[in-house]
Amino acid sequence: MTIHAQALLFDNDGTLVSSLESVERCWTRWAAEYGVTEEYARVELHGRTAVAIVADLLPAHLVPEAVARIEQLEVEDVPDGGVRLLPGTTAFLDSLPADRWAVVTSATRRLAEARLEAVAIRPKTLIAADDVTRGKPDPEPYLLAARRLGVDPARCVVFEDAPAGLQAGRAAGMATVALATTHPAHELEADLVVRDLSALSALVTDHVVEISARR
Repeated sequence: MTIHAQALLFDNDGTLVSSLESVERCWTRWAAEYGVTEEYARVELHGRTAVAIVADLLPAHLVPEAVARIEQLEVEDVPDGGVRLLPGTTAFLDSLPADRWAVVTSATRRLAEARLEAVAIRPKTLIAADDVTRGKPDPEPYLLAARRLGVDPARCVVFEDAPAGLQAGRAAGMATVALATTHPAHELEADLVVRDLSALSALVTDHVVEISARR
């Protein structure tokens, strides 16, 4: 299958980089500090903003302080091996013009920039949790990225590893590519499902990027 697009929108964690070990380490510590270890074990983390996760676990008056705490823990964990590139990321991004792609993440801008800088990814356009009022699975983050790039949402393609992010891309009216890096392929609903970015190639012309699975 081949997908044609004018802009490519990438989730970060689980799509471009892996931070699963860091996330588990930091959130486990955070849950112990706030006395919600049992409750934390039952909450879906991946692809959601910290605000949404914390709001599921703590009273409203504690949410701002608790969100700041988990952000601090995760940022401090980055230099200790908290993030690594996933296969194919560098080669795929290097094949794209800088004004044709963006990173759209559920992480805060501070955390996203720390993780991206650690692996030398420097997007011209970054949409983070701070930039929207409703995070994934709402389409707002991806619609904002399309506006920032000046591209019709219907001409964008979303790259995601999480069901919530794929749902956001579909709701935005965009094509979707799922990467089976954190979820089994059968759990991912997308126009194209591959193991990671190393399984894809991009052919860039003046007006379109042609994305296809490698043979």
